[in-house]
Amino acid sequence: MAREAIDARLAPLPAETLPLSECAGRILRQDVYAERDNPPFDRVCMDGMAIRSEAFRRGVRRFTIEATQAAGAAALTLSGAQAAIEVMTGAMMPRGTDCVIPLEEYEVEGAIISLGDKASGEPYRNVQRRGSDSQRGVPMLEAGVRLGAPEIAVVASAGLAWVSVSRQPDFMVVSTGDELVEPGQPIAEHQVRRSNAHALSAALREHGFGKVGDDHIPDNEKMLRDGLARHLTERDVLILSGGVSKGRLDFVPRVLKSLNVDEVFHHVAQRPGMPMWFGVGPRGQAVFGLPGNPVATLLCLIRYVVPAVHAAMGAHVAGPEPIALAAAIARGRPVASFVPVSIQHGVGGARSALPRMPSGSGDFLALAGTDGFVELPPRTDAYPEGFVADLYRW
Repeated sequence: MAREAIDARLAPLPAETLPLSECAGRILRQDVYAERDNPPFDRVCMDGMAIRSEAFRRGVRRFTIEATQAAGAAALTLSGAQAAIEVMTGAMMPRGTDCVIPLEEYEVEGAIISLGDKASGEPYRNVQRRGSDSQRGVPMLEAGVRLGAPEIAVVASAGLAWVSVSRQPDFMVVSTGDELVEPGQPIAEHQVRRSNAHALSAALREHGFGKVGDDHIPDNEKMLRDGLARHLTERDVLILSGGVSKGRLDFVPRVLKSLNVDEVFHHVAQRPGMPMWFGVGPRGQAVFGLPGNPVATLLCLIRYVVPAVHAAMGAHVAGPEPIALAAAIARGRPVASFVPVSIQHGVGGARSALPRMPSGSGDFLALAGTDGFVELPPRTDAYPEGFVADLYRW
């Protein structure tokens, strides 16, 4: 399998320690333990009056307000069973209290509160008990998770101002070919727009990679060798688009070999994307040679490059999602097939994948508006409606 071969050769990326404010979207490289119990005290869950539940059980319904307990203040102490302390959401429960009566269940007249008929005063009502979320020393996050907003909050609650995370890899996206012209530049009848590199760069950034360079090298063997030699000295991951097939101007495999990049595989039993190439440079640099056809380029990036690099960063990589086809695909293939799909939601929230068959591997317009693609196993027969396949989201 191509993915297994990539994982076996991809060198783990190093960790670095960054301030918490710079860690959003990064892959955590350390376990995070609770600094103390969470919450660290019995916490008030809503504004109201804190009383002693035992007094309520004995029939007391009128209490004297003796103080106000604000959030962020040290705990006050209740003076007696017929006293109450006004409390604010997030405050410490006053000592001697164990129940919060909400505002709508009592009336206030001067310093006296009178509980209504529907009031209830069971122990720990509207109180979040100390340690109910986690206890001190218990791991709250494990290495390998991506630090989104909820995870950043957890790290902050652990008191960590600096965090060990995976270093972002330096990518270089290289498109090859004399026919490619940058958007905004004059274009001749025999040329095409340089779209693959922009799609690859956008996809990498969407998946959390921030260091993405871009280069275009014509079909010139010396220029290709010089350009790739430079990028190999500066970058962790090279992603080439085009030049990996068997045509007379497909110089990429030969040039990479001359630069001491060790070929791991060339060609994968799949459609589209059969000419895909992967190798490892002298310093462990990952080099992916993707086919130049737009559909194949983007499919191979999502199927192989993105999950492999995330794994090298120590991330927990989720597998593909199983999903049923919403319509039949009339023709099977002797190799694995990638088919763009749109996800449909049926009655009861059931999902299915509607195939959006491109007219060919150059039909990039067919990808617009799709949610991802399914991988269909080799099969001589058609794939019927309801056939369950692996879904990869863009």
